[in-house]
Amino acid sequence: AIAQPLPQDGGVTTIAPMLSRVTPAVVNIAVVSETPAISNPLYNDPYFRRFFDLRDPPMRRQMSAGSGVIVDAENGYVLTNHHVVAEASAISVTLKDGRQLQARLVGADQATEIALLRIEAEGLTALEIGDSDRLQVGDFVAAIGNPFGLGQTVTSGIVSALGRSGISREGYEDFIQTDASINPGNSGGALVTLDGRLVGINTAILTPAGGNIGIGFAVPSNMAVAVMQQLIQHGEVRRGRLGIGMHDLTPDLAEALELGGVHGAVIANVEPDSPADKAGLKAGDVVTAIDGAPVQGATHLRNRLGLTPVGSPVQLTVRRAGSAQEIGLTMTVEAASSGDFAGTPLDGARLRDASRAEARRAGAAGIMVESVEPDSLAASAGLRRGDMIVAANRLRVASVADLREMVAGGRPIAALELIRDGRRIFMVAR
Repeated sequence: AIAQPLPQDGGVTTIAPMLSRVTPAVVNIAVVSETPAISNPLYNDPYFRRFFDLRDPPMRRQMSAGSGVIVDAENGYVLTNHHVVAEASAISVTLKDGRQLQARLVGADQATEIALLRIEAEGLTALEIGDSDRLQVGDFVAAIGNPFGLGQTVTSGIVSALGRSGISREGYEDFIQTDASINPGNSGGALVTLDGRLVGINTAILTPAGGNIGIGFAVPSNMAVAVMQQLIQHGEVRRGRLGIGMHDLTPDLAEALELGGVHGAVIANVEPDSPADKAGLKAGDVVTAIDGAPVQGATHLRNRLGLTPVGSPVQLTVRRAGSAQEIGLTMTVEAASSGDFAGTPLDGARLRDASRAEARRAGAAGIMVESVEPDSLAASAGLRRGDMIVAANRLRVASVADLREMVAGGRPIAALELIRDGRRIFMVAR
């Protein structure tokens, strides 16, 4: 939290000294990507292409711009947004001093909108990372980025809200909301406190017309760092699981359970033989803290668990019905693999969120089937590598998180709608 008054220079209130230190760590990112030059849906029909002996449609190159933040000068690590570098065939980073460098993509995580680049250069400046958990509504912040490709630009405002979710269809959201102007091109830039510490990666705006209206969102630095550490180690985020479904503890539910003013997440179901089951967690338990940190709701708990490395122990503080005392349960996060979908037609299928290019070609957002294990339930159901799942139980699904939420809510997957070779297929689970 910011407790100090704004600095003054010659009687003029200013943040210029802080900006002179931190702005060299914020870079402009130019991305070259290739997209089909022809978007006629007939190109997706294999019979049409075979009849007219058509090859893949020609590709066209397009350029886009964004921002990034150097967080490790020695190793040249640059944090940015997933959507800034998605589908990139080449990535160029321009420093504040004018140097232009080619960047290598270390890894990206669509669910949190974080990507990590690496550049090689001498004399880089890194931005000190702050503790985003200490932010409070009303703290002054500055946003630094490359809006509309104009070049490095600084705007300022306050933290308007914390813990925002439901902004997009991605899986893990805990956004910082700010009224510091964020516009297209600011994506991947820095949100900093007045003492020059990085507390967020600017990511999204809420706008009816494509420009800033005072509602912008940033991924908290603590979440970005957790993702970065896994990207450095594995090149991807390997999410773990405890084998639980959960939902928010509403005031009405708290009153019904006679929990008073307790805040947390209610356990809806516990999978047999899961880490949670082995530790003694039960349906109806209310998780009030994780590793000593208060749990605000189901989204908060899910975010923390989803970013906990596989094999790490976690301690949940639980309030159980009929007991006024809280109990502590320790369990070890295990690899998710297909465990989230055990016993469903998706068991044995490796899934990922469809890229924007794949969604454009299919005409819908969805989930790509990357592989199917032989003799698995997914194979028996008829799923194939390359299938794109767009609906389950006649409900649209745009991300793997949507499917996890459906299963966690106790709803069995009875039917799937997919796109295969340009055709829509309705598959009934057997």
